Amino acid sequence: MSAPIFQVNVFWDADSAVWVATSENVPGLATEAESFDELQQKLRTMVPELLVLNRVLAEGYKGSISFELITHTQETVEVA
Repeated sequence: MSAPIFQVNVFWDADSAVWVATSENVPGLATEAESFDELQQKLRTMVPELLVLNRVLAEGYKGSISFELITHTQETVEVA
């Protein structure tokens, strides 16, 4: 049996000019960052910490976990 892949929803908040991440699979996850790369770096730390704090993973867990970032982008362009 393979390990679960935790899904993280990511979107660009244009009003605040930040990337936002939330998840139904990672209890308590709600964070933001000014760049997508910065957000990914934060998630590499936050996701495992939250999984342990919320007892999804056992205290002292050693091993790897996988999470995928799910995002959608939309663009509007002028047609000449």
